[in-house]
Amino acid sequence: MSSIPPSPAPYSEPYADKLTIETPEQTALEFSIAGVGSRFLALALDTLIQIVAALVFGLGGAIIFRELMPFAAGATWAIALLALLLFVIFIGYFAIFESVWNGQTPGKRLVNIRVIKDTGRPINPSEAVARNLLRLVDQMPGILYGVGITSALLSRQNKRLGDFVAGTIVVREQELRDFRPLWQAPTSSSVVTYGAAQLSAEEFSLVETFLNRREALPADVRYLMAEQIAARIKPKLDVPTTAMLSSEKLLEAVAAERRTSAKYL
Repeated sequence: MSSIPPSPAPYSEPYADKLTIETPEQTALEFSIAGVGSRFLALALDTLIQIVAALVFGLGGAIIFRELMPFAAGATWAIALLALLLFVIFIGYFAIFESVWNGQTPGKRLVNIRVIKDTGRPINPSEAVARNLLRLVDQMPGILYGVGITSALLSRQNKRLGDFVAGTIVVREQELRDFRPLWQAPTSSSVVTYGAAQLSAEEFSLVETFLNRREALPADVRYLMAEQIAARIKPKLDVPTTAMLSSEKLLEAVAAERRTSAKYL
């Protein structure tokens, strides 16, 4: 059976601002690496949100503390609670948002960048915690992230220390309306939906990459890859039991639905 030779390494990076990953399905996924400027802008926005949150909670804590001043135990608890809230705001903020928002904080979402694994997969909560605990080191000397910025400038992939420890990388997002697929799905009046929004950015990119490259593949490899990709994403889809689509037609329908919904890669 003909096949596409696998990549000798988990990923290769012919250009400093690109990350190319060979998937187990032997389909290449390409990500644009976020620059230091966009990361710094996202950090500035997140820091502004943190400061506002700290001021709000600080003011509330001061009012509560004043009311509890006559009670020593109450005042102690108020101080402890305020300290915990400040810790969550300044230390836990990034880890919490990146865990629940699939690698994004409010600042990253506004700037359209995202944290992923070096392998292209989404990060999990433990990796989000690991990369953000190192912010205490990256922030040295002071709040201007001297160590972090130096590390990012010296790294070909703009990584700070937390990224090296957690095996993560920050990439740019691309809106679907800016993505120009080479393939064209046939127009259809069908109103059937498959829940394409449930697919991750990596899974959708895998589907699109296959559809763009399939014409260059031998028939047997094309059929096998369509089957493998469909089997991978079907657990996340709502495929009607009456649907009689081939794997390749299913991938076309899912990709067309996802693009129409204007989601993000």
